[in-house]
Amino acid sequence: MTLEEFNALPNARAAEALTACCGASRWVSAMAARRPFVNLSGLIAAANDIWRETTERDWLEAFDHHPRIGGTTSATQQDARASSWSSVEQSRAASANAEIKRQLADVNADYEARFGHIYIVCAAGGSAEELLAIARARLKNDAATELRVAAEEQRKITELRLRKLFSEAS
Repeated sequence: MTLEEFNALPNARAAEALTACCGASRWVSAMAARRPFVNLSGLIAAANDIWRETTERDWLEAFDHHPRIGGTTSATQQDARASSWSSVEQSRAASANAEIKRQLADVNADYEARFGHIYIVCAAGGSAEELLAIARARLKNDAATELRVAAEEQRKITELRLRKLFSEAS
């Protein structure tokens, strides 16, 4: 999709495209309302500005749109585009051996028990072992720190996906 095509979409269709990038409905609405965007850098700057204005509730809503690391389903159903992106982003974790997958499942469970939400990390390019080590290190954070870390990881994922959205062929 081109930026011009995105700018011309009806609000509902623009919201669908944006939701594939970030599932926080308040962020999606604010981004759709900011159209038209002149260029991708302006869109990314707006996305980051709006994300900085979101709250814990928004962050948790966005997290629910992601499958667990090593998993394929999310608490809130993703559309085909977001599901495909998640699959690619987590491809190295999905191809890990059975023992690493078991350890990822265990660390996911420990993380959720400790923090009350799924482990969010910008997984693109990360091996299963790297993602496992990051999760273990982040389990040492206090809840408030970890929520901010997870929100920053969501921001990175959103930016990556916005770039993918506008690099795809129409």
